[in-house]
Amino acid sequence: MRILFDSKQPQYKTPFGTLVPEQTCTLNIHVPSSVRASRVLCILNHEYGATSQEVTLEPAMKKGAYDIFRGSFSIANPGLYFYYFRVITPDNSFRLFKVGDDTNMEAGDMWQLSCVPADFNPPKWAQGATIYQIFPDRFYKSGKCDLTGKLQPYTVHPNWYEEVDWRPTPSGEVLNNDFFGGNFRGIAEKMDYIASLGTTILYLNPISKSFSSHRYDTGDYKTPDPMLGTMEDFKAMVKTAHDHGIKVILDGVYSHTGSDSLYFNKKGTFPGTGAYQSQSSPYSSWFTFYHWPNSYHSWWNFDTLPTVNKMDPEFIKYIITGEDSVIAHWLATGIDGFRLDVADELPDEFLKLLYDRVKEINPEAYVLGEVWEDASNKTAYGVRRKYFTNAELDSVMNYPFRTAIINFIRGWDSGHALKETVMSIVENYPPQVVACNMNLLGTHDTPRILTALVDDFDGSREEKARRRLSRNQFDVARERLFAAAFLQYTLPGSPSLYYGDEACMEGYKDPFNRRTYPWGREDMEFMDHFKRLGKLRKDHEALRLGDIRFFQAGDKHIGFTRSYNGKTLRIYCNRSADTWEINSGKILLGYNLQIVSPDWLTVGPRGFVIIED
Repeated sequence: MRILFDSKQPQYKTPFGTLVPEQTCTLNIHVPSSVRASRVLCILNHEYGATSQEVTLEPAMKKGAYDIFRGSFSIANPGLYFYYFRVITPDNSFRLFKVGDDTNMEAGDMWQLSCVPADFNPPKWAQGATIYQIFPDRFYKSGKCDLTGKLQPYTVHPNWYEEVDWRPTPSGEVLNNDFFGGNFRGIAEKMDYIASLGTTILYLNPISKSFSSHRYDTGDYKTPDPMLGTMEDFKAMVKTAHDHGIKVILDGVYSHTGSDSLYFNKKGTFPGTGAYQSQSSPYSSWFTFYHWPNSYHSWWNFDTLPTVNKMDPEFIKYIITGEDSVIAHWLATGIDGFRLDVADELPDEFLKLLYDRVKEINPEAYVLGEVWEDASNKTAYGVRRKYFTNAELDSVMNYPFRTAIINFIRGWDSGHALKETVMSIVENYPPQVVACNMNLLGTHDTPRILTALVDDFDGSREEKARRRLSRNQFDVARERLFAAAFLQYTLPGSPSLYYGDEACMEGYKDPFNRRTYPWGREDMEFMDHFKRLGKLRKDHEALRLGDIRFFQAGDKHIGFTRSYNGKTLRIYCNRSADTWEINSGKILLGYNLQIVSPDWLTVGPRGFVIIED
């Protein structure tokens, strides 16, 4: 017989998941009576290894062949903690650590427990949202923009449907300086369409004046890129979004600037004196020069992206604390928050200053971080991060869910790993963060999800430009994406749709995942699928805010419930080649179904269904 303890089950630990300071947590551990245990100790360690407290679990009751030991405790201060048990017997004692597929190796095989500030409250409007992500240059063009001041050289494609430029220069540089002319007015003009997808948050990749089409090489933090339009155009777009009930968040790129920028000014494009031009520049302290001016610290060794010293007082004042800081400047335009690029590279102190400043200006603003792993226990550059325990981010991009969904849909996982990934995130993150998580399948940094579901090709850019999915691959990928999107929109969090994925766009990583939206060439059946999913989330609080309980996770079957305010939805996804008979009910959405009787329903191979009880 085994000693029983599962931190995800209420019979062993209450409350589920994270704590706030001084909140009582009760543990129940089931020890076989044959062990003859007299008591059990729970050893709670702070993240740095010091024992914070020792909790005694005393005999509480017998249940069959088990003795149940119970103990309660609270934690005084926010932080990340890990715990294990020591079972005391008349003759000996032994330590009990976490075992099984959910073992957290980084935590030393201990159970994890986070304590977060009691006043850590991401905005309600961001919880259970539906997000639409736009790469601005490639979404829609309306009219013309005044290109005076556009950083040169650049090219503008005469045809919206041309291939993106991918060839490097003779010197091997990839300039990313080709444009299609997508702009603010174009986004505003398509706001009815964006809203029809159930969108409640519009997330824009960088919009500041920059040399490249991706605009992560910021040239001037406070000025919109002329190719996108004027500040008046931007404000009008934000108002249009708000009129449709849609919030707007911008990409905040504070790890690096562009070399061709007001601050570095390597090409002398901008007025004033940049750090590259003079060591007495007002921006000189922002950057680290090894040998001024040509040898400097740059982001991942791209010399067009000089890295900034995030804790430099002048940089902090310019970005965060100044009266007209970058943060204050953009919030004043009416936007509703920021997505922070490469949050792992922004120190906790910087994030905390930024978060608090955002909330000072607008307590209902939203701060989302780019983190690719479990953000609750992430170690970056040798430092354990405090995104939630120090209230630095409202939520993060949820790449673990993306990996889990793809692995299940492609048949690399029977369903068990998907369940473990979901429940690990749900347990490790505060519930208010879970509801805000950006549940993505595709982004500007990943292959198009249609391609990712069937093709792992990673050859040269020339090969990627030529390569397209075969007819059979496309059909398989399309069917898989029906199911992947179904899971994305029914799991806890905020599903994020990357522009064009709803139209069945394909493509490998940058720049082939950044082609123009195929207006007039969309897959309308597939688009309708996303519209139905978006409407379901608007209509059912259980999908937006409900808890999750799995009742099936294996043999290529996934089944779980989402419950909220007395309402329960049952979700089934069958990725096997066999049928799955289930209890029937009110069908909200389904694919490949057969009604057997009033009480029974068959979910066919590769089918799925949502049932309201």
